Amino acid sequence: MTKTIAVSNEKGGVAKTTTALSLGAALAELGNRVLLIDLDAQANLTLALGLEPGESEMTSSNVMLDNEAIMNVSRKTDVANLDLIPSSSRIETSEQFLPVRTNYTTILQRAIRGAGLPYDYIILDCPPALGAITRNALAAANLLLIPTQAEYFSAYALRNMMGLIRRSREMDNPNLSYRILVTMLDRRNRTHRNIHEQLRATFGTGVFNTVIELDTKLRESPIAGQPITHYKAAARGSTQYRVLAQELVEYAKETQNQQTS
Repeated sequence: MTKTIAVSNEKGGVAKTTTALSLGAALAELGNRVLLIDLDAQANLTLALGLEPGESEMTSSNVMLDNEAIMNVSRKTDVANLDLIPSSSRIETSEQFLPVRTNYTTILQRAIRGAGLPYDYIILDCPPALGAITRNALAAANLLLIPTQAEYFSAYALRNMMGLIRRSREMDNPNLSYRILVTMLDRRNRTHRNIHEQLRATFGTGVFNTVIELDTKLRESPIAGQPITHYKAAARGSTQYRVLAQELVEYAKETQNQQTS
């Protein structure tokens, strides 16, 4: 059964795209078939896999606006087991045109669930906004992964995310769960340590055990057009995203067992 993970935070600069790419590559390394869907008009995920946003005839906007089948839009990457639906600036028009449609928040949900897709995991890289695209991603997802820095403004932005989760559960996706991932952590920074502890105290098991620490190699890998696990396989960031992938696989097994028992 395909697990769909939306990676979203209203706050920018929290390693959202880095997480979507690195987690996807780490899951693929474990032998899972993974599809990354770039839903951001900035197309950073597309760029990070070495593709120019304008060079693809078909992009995520074709799925969202034209009801194109996902398998017609997905394309292979240079990473084994990892496919991509690229993005382009056209997806910005979704924010304008989708809300006038009936049941517009479940377009992506229907595209994913009704297609019998050959993937173990689908990872949705959302724009840093809580509009029509992000609402579609949350409606389609089994899990919302919220990357957040251990910084005041980033932690504060979680309030809006929690509100969006409640609305999505009420309207489109009653089984949506979430996990917070602390990123760009500097263990030497006392403020970082304090906010990390506060997040754990507030959200408990809603916070991943894995944390992603600061690593310059994570910033370099998109320039090379490769996920960190391929760019520098032994880097700290590679190790931590592999640990996150293992934690996510265990979480997916637990939730599946709960649903079948």
